[in-house]
Amino acid sequence: DVQLVESGGGSVQVGGSLKLSCAASGYTDSTYIMAWFRQAPGKEREEVASIENDDSTTYADFVKGRFTISQDNAKNTLYLQMNSLKPEDSAMYYCAAGRGVDAHLLRPSGYGYWGQGTQVTVS
Repeated sequence: DVQLVESGGGSVQVGGSLKLSCAASGYTDSTYIMAWFRQAPGKEREEVASIENDDSTTYADFVKGRFTISQDNAKNTLYLQMNSLKPEDSAMYYCAAGRGVDAHLLRPSGYGYWGQGTQVTVS
């Protein structure tokens, strides 16, 4: 099975930056679409960004220009560079791996593998 382990979360001031990492293991198939989602207390999980095996990316409107998703295939690691952080960015951030149309469209239903999450708090 695919295993995903996030790290890099923490507390940061408004306007600050954080870089999240997600270490992936348990697969050699490079066709997975990798993504970041987030969920704040009392809210539904929402998509943040995704990256495909050709390094094409998709971003939610609310992070465009502030967040950058990237991957290092040699290290099997996914990243999310978050700049100009706002209080509304506070949430648990999850790494996910998926396939197919739903994954391409950043729908949670397209992602079969999830990490345990890393907390980001902006104040």
